Order: sequence, then structure tokens, then C-alpha cells
Amino acid sequence: MATGYTGHPSIFQGFSLEEVDLSGRKMKSLPLDPLTHATKLDMQRNKLKRVTGISRFTHLVELNLSRNKIMEFSLEISKLHSLETLYMNQNNIRSIPEGIFPHLMKLKLLNLSGNRLTKLPSDINQCASITYLDLSKNCLQNVQPLVGLAKLKELFVGRNQLTELPSQLFKSSSCELTVCKATGNPLRCPPEEVCAGGVVDIQSYFLQMEENPNTRSAWTVKTMFLGSSMAGKSTLCRSLREGKPVTVAVEDRTVGIEISQLYTQEVRFLLWDFAGQEEYYLTHHVFITPRALVILTVDLARYSTVDPDSFKDQLWFWIKNIQLRVPDSVVLLVGTHCDQCRDQEEVMEKKNDIEEKVKAMLANRRMVLQHQKENLEENKDVFMFTDQLDELDCLLEYNLKVLDLVTIDSTSTEDVAKLRSHILMSIQSENVVLCSESILPKSYEAVEQAIHTLVAQEEIPRHGIILLEELSDLILNHVKMSRESLHSILRFLLRYLHRIGVILWYEDISILSDRVFIQPSFLISMFKTIVRHDLVQQLEGVSRDLLMREGSLVKQKFTWLDDLRSRGILHNAAMRILVRRELEKLIVDDDDLVEEVVGTKKEEGIILTLLQYFEVCLPTLAGSPLNPQAPEFVPGAKSWALARKTRRDPDGACLFPIFLKDDLTVCHKWGEDKQDDLRVHVYFLPEIPHGFFHRVIITTCSLYPTHWVGREQCLLCCGNTLALVRQKSKDGDMFIEIRCRRPEKEFRKLWDLILAVMSKLFVLSRQWPGLTEQVHTPCPERGCSHYFTWRDWQELDSTDLYNLVKEEKLVCQGGHTRRTELIFPRDK
Repeated sequence: MATGYTGHPSIFQGFSLEEVDLSGRKMKSLPLDPLTHATKLDMQRNKLKRVTGISRFTHLVELNLSRNKIMEFSLEISKLHSLETLYMNQNNIRSIPEGIFPHLMKLKLLNLSGNRLTKLPSDINQCASITYLDLSKNCLQNVQPLVGLAKLKELFVGRNQLTELPSQLFKSSSCELTVCKATGNPLRCPPEEVCAGGVVDIQSYFLQMEENPNTRSAWTVKTMFLGSSMAGKSTLCRSLREGKPVTVAVEDRTVGIEISQLYTQEVRFLLWDFAGQEEYYLTHHVFITPRALVILTVDLARYSTVDPDSFKDQLWFWIKNIQLRVPDSVVLLVGTHCDQCRDQEEVMEKKNDIEEKVKAMLANRRMVLQHQKENLEENKDVFMFTDQLDELDCLLEYNLKVLDLVTIDSTSTEDVAKLRSHILMSIQSENVVLCSESILPKSYEAVEQAIHTLVAQEEIPRHGIILLEELSDLILNHVKMSRESLHSILRFLLRYLHRIGVILWYEDISILSDRVFIQPSFLISMFKTIVRHDLVQQLEGVSRDLLMREGSLVKQKFTWLDDLRSRGILHNAAMRILVRRELEKLIVDDDDLVEEVVGTKKEEGIILTLLQYFEVCLPTLAGSPLNPQAPEFVPGAKSWALARKTRRDPDGACLFPIFLKDDLTVCHKWGEDKQDDLRVHVYFLPEIPHGFFHRVIITTCSLYPTHWVGREQCLLCCGNTLALVRQKSKDGDMFIEIRCRRPEKEFRKLWDLILAVMSKLFVLSRQWPGLTEQVHTPCPERGCSHYFTWRDWQELDSTDLYNLVKEEKLVCQGGHTRRTELIFPRDK
């Protein structure tokens, strides 16, 4: 392919002289005449370092220079007076000269994301027509020059180094902003939790700042206690809270998650104590949040320096998943049960062993990512993998801080006090950024304090579930503000408190949006009645009296137990009984609340709604082995709706993949793999998170009402097309395989099904910021180990997916030739 215009007329063949597509041609310079009359020029994914000569293209309305190697924002661009759309994202631009933007008076869309900008030109606000501006993934510390962009509607400034946003940008009288994304910044004014609510929340925040100038600074550190079962998390958490040793009996160990608070030296610690069993880990994604302090407990008495599984179980498993889920957190290692070790020499030997292995683990992960990046960069068509390279760069930028291990004897008051001091010193260290100091309006503090007062005075029920309107009425009795003033800030404040973990408010779930959960621990205690390691024993212990109250028989309980053991299915009636039994331990004589939480045969309760919303379980749906009328999911089709939303049965049952024991049903239905099956392998780097595939089962099975599920496989049916989705491992690499039978002639429906599953995989993977993906299609030739690598495809629309590769046939590195539709999406 050409690397620049050589004068040969073939480069223009197939082009409209108005709309010119020169993307992905390895060009190092701009084309010359006669293309200078073009109104649209696409030169993304080339090798441009400069855009010398761009001023000759005076008719340009749209210019795409993204995904090149451009290092400077050329002054020549100021000559493009007709320009309305400019893409210069994913380059290496470090600065923008003054004097360019005042000349681009028609410019409406500007994308500069993924560069290395440290500041903006002061005259960017003279670009009067801009409505869309993307500055994310740069190194900006200040966006004050944006003030004055009167028509700006969408602003993206995430993943920079911003500590403040200019209040003038959000003045309601002149602001046209409808979208503002600022996540991934060390924001203090407004706090990131406020920005997550969007423009309206930010405007409310600044309005309150004006009306209540006596603001306060607040440090809130969400502290998560993680570690293996019986490692001493609960003992440590409660001892830190009380400031003295607290003994926790074995029967009183954490089931699910326990929440408490600790105030010390103007820092508020929100203490979240997570249970260590695998079943509970699957609900952690509901509550774990970024930029947290993770206290990872290690039982030194049980730890072995010579048994590799000891490090893997007590440290590697947890650190790996922390890296994937919250890669910008800080981990403090705490060695417990020191008093049960032989002597201090044994304690120090284990401490040194752990620190050395953790250091090697972090270095190895970085090496794996670096090697993967180098492998992509060596590809002859590296410009086709720009997005994947950018994702790897983002992962390499994350810096999970694992602090040195602190040993503690939890029976010693002195050791507890020392650990408290050590934690305070760590979070206040300049080298450890756990959270930004938040600047809050006085009104926020007053309303939050009123809520705490209501709880302390028991004006809010002990379970903490209260209607939003009722909460508002109670707060008015404790604050000096009008009903109108309270209403103007209450929703914003509740969102803020929800995001920092003080309360729970699910305003995105319509049937729950009018309720606030003031006591998150109560709601979590309801979760733990269902998602627990001893669920079978709990169900076995259900009495006949409880069964009768649900209108069920003892023989039905045996059916429930059999379905749970053999199929991973828990009947909704069984769930209602278990939750009702737990509720009655906590609450007396509140039948309305019991029904609200538990649900009925006609309506789902709060618990079942949340379990399904957070993809912990999947409603079981009726379906025949092959259902030609099953709805098809086509990527890009806006009218299609999830089957589970229309077929959900409150009196039915739910599938919990974690309780499945094998894949026999799926294997029987699928049969043997065939050599000519179409296969796509999705690799998640650096590894697949624990519990990820169970979420995959739930999200993909929600697409189609006819499906079969196993512990590590699921089979989807769309019309007469089957897709097998399973987690596999080869040579130490773990991947998810999507496999379909080769059709006789029509490939479009098959690829629609594969792409639908891939779409769900990638949406789900975004919940693990420390994760990136690569997609391969193995060569179909028997015995061939070569494969075809997919180029960047996430930003393409549904029609472009079938034009990823234009060749009719492809040849693998082993020399085997296959039709393209057997390797990549192709409309044949």
C-alpha cells in the first residue's frame, strides 16, 4: 500500500473527490492534488507524524486524523475555515498553539481524547460553535479556558488530573450542557461522586456552594476488609472500630457483608467487612467501589512459605481480582494470628516471603501486559490495533499500591492502636492517594446529619427502609430549610451518599426508586439468606410451619432441594420462605414490610428484584428444545427487548450458576465438537476474573428464552441456530469460546448470534477496569495452531462489522486458505 501520494492515479480509484477515505493505508504524508477539493477526508489509522500541507484542503467540512502518531497541532489547521468536525484523538499531541481556534468559527465537534495535553490554549473558548468536546485521557490539570463556550452541550474530561471543575461552566442561565463526564480525576470540587450524577447534580452542587458559602472539607475513606475465610477480617474490623481487642466467635463470623463507621482525626472510615467464601464473592461487585483502601488479611499461623497453594489462596487470588476490579486502590497487607506462630523469627520469615512474592506477582503482571503490547506493535498492520494498544497503555498506567505487610496480634490493645495509627499515616501520605479531599456545601452536611439523627432517635425503623417522601418529611423536622430547598437537594445528596456507601438508593430501578435504604447492612443481611455457602442446609432446616405459611407442602421442599442440588435452581417460593425467616429474626409485627421485601406469588419483592438486577441469578424461562419463534438479537437493532423482562414469573424460579455442579445437560444437548465448527476465542488479559463466567451465563442467556446452562458452559438457541459459550484454558491461557455449527450456506444469522454474545461479553468486561480483551479465530485446518487476530471493532456500527475484512479468502500463517465468512463476519 502507498505511504504517501506518488502521483499514480490508482490511489484515487473508487473515491468521490468530495468524500475521500484513505484510512488504514500506512500513509506518512498527506495526499496531494487533486484531492484538495474534498469536503470529507478520513486519514485515521495511518502513520502521520505531521500534517504539513493540510491548509491546502480549504473545502474540508470533516477531517479525521485519529489514531496516527501526530505530535503537534499544526497552525495550518487554522486555515480550514469551513471545518465542522475534527477528530485528532489517539495521537501524541502535547500542546496546542494559541491563535488556531478563533479561526474555526464553524467547528462543532472536536475530539482530542487519548493525547498528552497538559494544558489548553486560552483562546479555545472563542471557537463559538463547538457543541461536542472530548478531552478525556489526557494530562490536563485545568479546564478553565473552556468557560465561554456558549453552545457546548457535551463535554468529556475523564481520566485527566483535574481537582476542580469551573463553576462558570455550569451557570444555569447560560449553560447548554446536557452531558458532562469527569470520572477518573482526583476531583475535590465537586467530588467525583457528585459528577457521576451528571450536569444536573453538578449544577445543584455549585448552587448550594453559592447559597451556603460556609463549606467544609471532608475525608471519607471506604475501607474494605477482604481475605480468605477465617483469616480474622471481622476480628480486625471490629477491633479497629472499638480501638481495643474484640473477640469474634466462630459462629458469629461474617455472612455476606457487614458495614460500620469509624471517625478518627477528621477522617471518616466506612468499614465494609466482606465474607471470604466463594459464594459471597459473587455479590461483591454490587458493593465494591474504586479508590478504596483494601485491608487484605493473611492468617500467618496457617500460611506456608513452601506450599505454593498457600500464597495462591490467601494472597494471589485476592490481589489479582482487586487489580481487575479496582486497579487504582491501595492494599494494606495485615498478617493476623501472630500470637499463634512459633516465635518472632517465624513471623518475620513469613512476612518477608509474602512481600517478595507479592512484588514478583505485580512485576510479572506488568511484564505480561508489556509483552502483549509489544506483540501487537510487531503486527505488520499495527494501525488496525490502535484501540487495543490504548487499552494496554491504560492498564500499564494503573498502579495498584500494595503496602508492606503489617503484623498484628489482635488480642493486644497496643497492636490495635499501632495499626490504627499506621492506617492514618498511610492514607495521609503524599505517596498514597486513596481519595480526594471533598469540598461539600454546608447544606449537604446538615441533611446528612439529620439522617443520622433520625436513625439514632429511632424515628426511622430499625430496618432502615423508608419511602423517599416520608424521609423528606422527617428531615424537615431537623433542618432549618424550606420544603422547596430540601427537595432541590435531597435527590442529589442521596446519590452522593449512595456512591460513597453511606446509604443505598437504587433510583435506576423504577419499582425501587421511591425507597431509600438507610441501613445498607439490613439489605445485605437479606442478600446473605440466598447467596451463602450453606444454602442447602438452610433450606433443609425450613420447618413445616414456615412451609404452610407459604401454602407449600413438605414434598415441595424436597423438590426444591433436588432442583437446587442438581440444576442450580432455587424456587421463588423457597426464597420467600428463607428471607421471611431471616426478617422475623430482626423485625416483629410488620407484615407489610415482610411482603414488600419478600414478595408474593404475583409480585417480586425487593430481594428478588435486586438479585436479578445485579445479575446474580437468572429467571428460569419456558422454552422448547428448538423454538423457531424465539426472538433474535441483532447487533444495532433498537426495537429488540430482553426476553427476561417480558417472561419473568414471580411464582417461578431462578437459576444461580454458582450452585451448578457440572455441564452434563449442555454436553448432551450440544453433542461432540466438529472440526468445521465456527469458533471465536475471546481472551481477557491479564486473566479472566473469578466469577466472570457466571455473569456471562446470566447476561447471554438473557438474550434468548431457549437455553441450557452448566457450570462452565451454556448453550443458546436462536431459531435453528445454536451457539455454545464456554470457558476454556489452553497452555495456561484462559479464554471464552463461542462455537457454532457451520451452516450450509447462509452465514449472516450465525454471525449475528456470535456478535450478540460478543457484545454482551464486552459490555460486561467494562465493569472490570483492569481488564482488556483480544479476539482470535483459530484456523479451521485440523492440527493447525495458527489463528486470525481481530482488528479493533468495538466502535464500529452493526453494518461495518460485516466489512472488517474485504478479501474473499484468507490465508493463515501455516498456509491454509479459507473463505472469509468462516473466519470473520461476512454477509454471505
